Amino acid sequence: MRVVLVDAGGTNIGSVRYALQRLGTDAELTADASRIREATHVILPGVGAAAPGMRRLREAGLVEVLRGLTQPVLGVCLGMQLLCERSEEGDTECLGVIPATVRRFAESPGLRVPHMGWNSLRREAEHPLTAGLEAHDTAYFVHSYRVPSGDYTLVSSEHGVPFSAMVASGNFMGMQFHPERSAGVGARLLKNFLSL
Repeated sequence: MRVVLVDAGGTNIGSVRYALQRLGTDAELTADASRIREATHVILPGVGAAAPGMRRLREAGLVEVLRGLTQPVLGVCLGMQLLCERSEEGDTECLGVIPATVRRFAESPGLRVPHMGWNSLRREAEHPLTAGLEAHDTAYFVHSYRVPSGDYTLVSSEHGVPFSAMVASGNFMGMQFHPERSAGVGARLLKNFLSL
């Protein structure tokens, strides 16, 4: 097994890499197209904004590379949002492998944006990525933008409105929360991805 972390400038790369090491997997950090294509598993981490994230992928010549991958691909946090068609954040065209538009959480009394902290997970569909997920499980979120629920939603959560906490379309999958900061639940879900 050869796991790569796509170097898209995300500030969570180190913590994702460490979480994988705790599972016995050393992941290579790379922006090299051939190394990404040769990997058995590809992880697109990210923290920040959609437009700079996509600009970094375009500058590295990775947009078509990522769209063309056939092995398991996991987007984490911003990385999940970049898998979608568009983001309202800067009206950004994204990778387009998940048929969704990323929306900002609406400001309302008593609803803090960004959504930050632990929140419950609700399984919406059976998938190998969600194996072992329990009804009481929670994960750690930090985000101002959300992927609405749709046919691609595996797991949902709620912050004023329901949103996708985990998604999948073919070999492309995503986790809106930070599995590397979500204790045993996050470790289990990362292990599920590595077993695909």
